[in-house]
Amino acid sequence: MKMNAPSELNPIDANLHGWIGKPVDRVDGLLKVTGAATYAYEYEEGGPPLFGFVVQAGIGKGRIRAIDTAAAECAPGVMLVMTHLNAPPQAPLKVDETVPQLDSDAIRHFGQPVALIVAVSYEAARDAATLVRVDYETAAGRYTLAGSLERAKEPPPLVNPPDSRVGDFEGGFAASACTVDSRYVTPHHIHMQMEPHTTLAMWEGETLTLYTSHQWLESARKQTAATLRMAPENIRIVSRYIGGGFGSKLDAGVDLILAALAARQLRRPVKIALTRQQLFHLCPHRTETIQRVRLGADRDGRLQAIAHEIWCENLEGQTFYEPAADQTRSLYAAPHRMTSHRLAELDLPPSASMRAPGEAVGLLALECAMDELAEALGMDPIELRMRNEPAADPEKQRPFSTRNLIGCLQEGARRFGWERRNPLPAQVREGRWLIGIGMAAAIRNNPLMASKADATLALRDGKPVLTVRTAMTDIGTGSYTIFTQIAAEAMGLPLDSVVVRLGDTDFPEGSGSGGSWGAGSAGSGIYDACMNLREALGHFADRAGIAGMDAGEEGRRIALRAVLDVAGPEGISAHGELNPGDMHKKYSQFSYGAHFAEVGVDIDTGEIRLRRMLGVFTAGRILNQKTARSQAIGGMVFGVGAALTEEAVIDPACGFFVNHDMAEYHVPTHADIPAIDAIYLEEVDDKANPLKSKGVGELGICGAGAAVANAVYNACGVRIREYPLTLDKVLAGWKTND
Repeated sequence: MKMNAPSELNPIDANLHGWIGKPVDRVDGLLKVTGAATYAYEYEEGGPPLFGFVVQAGIGKGRIRAIDTAAAECAPGVMLVMTHLNAPPQAPLKVDETVPQLDSDAIRHFGQPVALIVAVSYEAARDAATLVRVDYETAAGRYTLAGSLERAKEPPPLVNPPDSRVGDFEGGFAASACTVDSRYVTPHHIHMQMEPHTTLAMWEGETLTLYTSHQWLESARKQTAATLRMAPENIRIVSRYIGGGFGSKLDAGVDLILAALAARQLRRPVKIALTRQQLFHLCPHRTETIQRVRLGADRDGRLQAIAHEIWCENLEGQTFYEPAADQTRSLYAAPHRMTSHRLAELDLPPSASMRAPGEAVGLLALECAMDELAEALGMDPIELRMRNEPAADPEKQRPFSTRNLIGCLQEGARRFGWERRNPLPAQVREGRWLIGIGMAAAIRNNPLMASKADATLALRDGKPVLTVRTAMTDIGTGSYTIFTQIAAEAMGLPLDSVVVRLGDTDFPEGSGSGGSWGAGSAGSGIYDACMNLREALGHFADRAGIAGMDAGEEGRRIALRAVLDVAGPEGISAHGELNPGDMHKKYSQFSYGAHFAEVGVDIDTGEIRLRRMLGVFTAGRILNQKTARSQAIGGMVFGVGAALTEEAVIDPACGFFVNHDMAEYHVPTHADIPAIDAIYLEEVDDKANPLKSKGVGELGICGAGAAVANAVYNACGVRIREYPLTLDKVLAGWKTND
């Protein structure tokens, strides 16, 4: 199936059985709460494993002059100490293709692996790791983005080109009656998913099996195969249950490669689990950004010129950059436009995708700049956005597949009580708290990825049971449940007659979990498999002379059993797949939303507390109201963290994340998050995929932090442009205003 034309009416539209959109409980919920869902660290395949512990570099840049492992090798229970001196040969580093470990004496960033200890227990390996002595030759490193802006270069394209230009921005901006020119800074962010990176590696001859926590199995298999110089078909990767990823598990990492190398050398299963502290330097992070936003409008609030410039960082040789200006190209109308991205090479751990890469931090700047413009114009922030609604994508000049941002703004304003907002800052007080209300728009692109699945219908204990298989993963978003609903509706079966099997490269290649493409992509592959299975059942019935396939529901059920009786215990199978086609080239596809936040700011201390929050979204057909709402609220909490608490602090002397644990890297807790609500407006998008759905996983974060920041300004009159918004910055703003 290719998406080369809008999807026609189909059984998902008819929803005769009512499974689509229903707030079905997690089908894997009981397994998880009873401990029966097996996560990567819990596998014991291949017999009792050995345990690996990674020794990390203690400098930010330089080389290993000498490494002494003698004491570690003699420690109780130690089976192997691997360093660059004895690590097996691997393919050289090639960005996005290979991830060699312990391959040279060069230290490229603080915390990179310098040794692996493998022992009979985790404790023995960890203790022996403290006995490794490394003599370094240090070199001067570059660790701050602000000090490297002059060396920043134009990066190669990601999905879109790094720069764009329409019209004459400089002329349009200079001629504008009202302008804003603001600089915003967002810090390094760490994914902080609940489950750390873990891998159990085992070999059978030349075949490698990896039980791991990974979002995109085919990507991990290709990178592992290329690194180890193996054929991909000789590697099996299993990730049935994953405790979150947020993008940190999209690429093969330290645990996969080192576990595989050690297991091959020792001919025993080897398990590596990274500690929470190790995740900060051994796994990717979201880059710091420096952003300049310039907006020019006429006196009626119609934008004449928009510019959004981004500076971000990555390790030398890496090409990923935070595409934080991409959404600015499509969100608001203006005849004169310019966006750019520049990448500075720093000696820090690699930067990579983190939940809603681009929009999550880009909207922290753009939507606050829009708030600044509204104030300068003396205009309501919602009215300003509505006046700049584009009829088509302003830069691509394509029609939108669907767009109802105005509906989200209006419904959110009505539900939140926006009319009660005092537009003048620092005017509303309750006791010692200054109260403010803010809002921001949300936008998130809607990618579609190729995905395959197979479906088999057979009798089990006299009952038709549908088994669906795909190498797609569930990172806690509800994939098992949503795919069960899609398959049940497509085949006209009850939910308990559907078994969904995920997370294994022995299954047809899935799209992976990332970029909010999972449900639409893998779900469409499953839908296609089910449609092909329906056709196969009909052909089989015709050949076998079985009647009743076109009868009513009872006749259909009876005929189905009759077909399966003849088919035998193997049942009947069909394959399906989804290919993106060219609809994304014909239409501009996004999900939209509007965030509303109310905060309190302590009049004495400057402490900021979120009081309530609402998100109103459109994202095509909602496949499960409960899981979609949960995803939206989770994203909003993510946005609150970016606004108020999250910051990975770099020691500028050696490129070390100082606050490298959950005690000092502050994610929001229950005490930080009051009542949050999220609703979806009805919508279907026949240009998106056969399900007519759009991604919801990352939409909730987009713009959420900006709504909080705008509320803080409305509460206390201090405009903070360097995130996170902390009380010391409020106090400094008050002092400056005095």
